[in-house]
Amino acid sequence: MNTTPDLSPAGDDDDDDDLPPLPAGAKNYMTPEGFNRMRDERHQLLRVERPKVVEVVSWAAGNGDRSENGDYLYGKKRLREIDRRIRFLTKRIESAEVVDPQLQKNRTQVFFGATVTYADVDDGRMTVTIVGRDEVDMDRHRISWVSPVARALMKAKVGDVVTVRTPKGPEEVEILEIRYPD
Repeated sequence: MNTTPDLSPAGDDDDDDDLPPLPAGAKNYMTPEGFNRMRDERHQLLRVERPKVVEVVSWAAGNGDRSENGDYLYGKKRLREIDRRIRFLTKRIESAEVVDPQLQKNRTQVFFGATVTYADVDDGRMTVTIVGRDEVDMDRHRISWVSPVARALMKAKVGDVVTVRTPKGPEEVEILEIRYPD
């Protein structure tokens, strides 16, 4: 009987990424902050979390019957999840085109990395930061550069009125402020 656990990375058959793949020719723009966060997560998974899980699975495999061994079964499942996330992060990091908003020279128009405050027709104000697809965080008002709102705001200047496509139909918003990190 083979007591060596199978610790090889899972195949691509269970590779359901968090985001759909980028369209052919599309850029995977990312801020330096987002790039570093993804790289740090991948490092943490590879160097800390995966080795710990491998150790538990190896120990559990040595305990005999694997079919009813919870540590072994859960560990194998967790290894597949970690390996899938590592593959996803690796693909995104390799395809990343890092754009530093601090280096933006034309700060009077909306481009990638800008923080924009705008008002709708009811004078409701919203502030959003335009970031990469992998950096979206609605709680922090960080929206993807390919979102309808960001696409409507791109290249606009303070005082411009742009039309945003929404599920309720087109909505006009006025650009009140554009900021970039210093």
